[in-house]
Amino acid sequence: MAAAGGVAASGVGGAGMIGFTLGRYFFMRYIVLTFWFFIGVAAIIFIVSFTEISGQIGSEIDNATAMALTIAALQTPMIMQQAVPFIGLVSGIVTLMALNRKYELVVARAAGISAWQFLTPICLGAFAYGLATLFVLNPIASVGFERAQSLETDARSGGRASSSRPDTPWIKQRTDEGETIIGAQTVLQQGLELADATFLRIGDDGEISERIDAQRAYLRDGYWEIARAQRIRDGAPPESVEEMRIATNLVPEYVLERLVRPEMIPIYELPRKIAAARSFGLRADAFATHFHSLVALPALLVTMALIAATVSMRFARMGQSATIILGGVLAGFLLYVVSVLVKAFGSAGLVPPVAASWFPVLVAGFFGVTFLLYKEDG
Repeated sequence: MAAAGGVAASGVGGAGMIGFTLGRYFFMRYIVLTFWFFIGVAAIIFIVSFTEISGQIGSEIDNATAMALTIAALQTPMIMQQAVPFIGLVSGIVTLMALNRKYELVVARAAGISAWQFLTPICLGAFAYGLATLFVLNPIASVGFERAQSLETDARSGGRASSSRPDTPWIKQRTDEGETIIGAQTVLQQGLELADATFLRIGDDGEISERIDAQRAYLRDGYWEIARAQRIRDGAPPESVEEMRIATNLVPEYVLERLVRPEMIPIYELPRKIAAARSFGLRADAFATHFHSLVALPALLVTMALIAATVSMRFARMGQSATIILGGVLAGFLLYVVSVLVKAFGSAGLVPPVAASWFPVLVAGFFGVTFLLYKEDG
């Protein structure tokens, strides 16, 4: 009740306007809860990733435990980016429920503070959480995930070139030397390095005349530099090659657009990569959609806070059951699913990237605001 008394003291004398002390109190409650939820989810993801990775590489290399710990730690920030909206939603629900259970929001209302006024600090906290994700978590995740892929490739290959998998992405090049189809299990250095790469050279008859499986391939100016490869020619036994070159007319932007996942590019490099890809006649819709989705993330988290308010703000007075709270979680999950679905349309070029990124956020935001207006202001 001491906190409630503080709420009343902060509200009275403010003529219905929320004071700095009260606003900071609500803001910090949301931020602290979000931080601990973030740490808890990160710990769970790290443990699951470590268990999976150690099971995959445990018997293949020395110091497998240290390697698995390192790879899991490097992968965790990338996976955490997917959990950011759910953490924001749950933090908003728990924050408002806790304030209601202690009657702090009830006293704030009695002091003349409207729902919109005490929701403002929480929405600002959600916006700050989104900015931290963009400018802190995203660059760390991009760099860490690329490094994790490099380590994982080294650990699994054990110094040997491995055959390509069915889901390996492929690109085609045509030079004076003929046509070559190129695939790689892992793309590093934003398109300049391929790990576990496969080069299929096509003969004049349209058949594969040569296959080269390389542990590493580096894109240089006008050629691929291939290291530690196995060459298989038509009718000849396999031979090991330490280093060779294959002519190319590809540029890093083309390889990047065709083979690299947009999530691997930090947000501050995406505009330059998109502009460079489009200068070569590439649409780069996947990268543009991902960029606008990141820009829309703070607004998405504010929308999540509004959704949390619709199901938890009146918990103490209205006696909502766990079913109502679950409904809010499901509503947030539905928003996330719709966002991912529309993002896929944007990446495929079926929907403009800006519309694909912002339409779900705006619709959900209008829904949250309309619902709160109906409940709070009639």
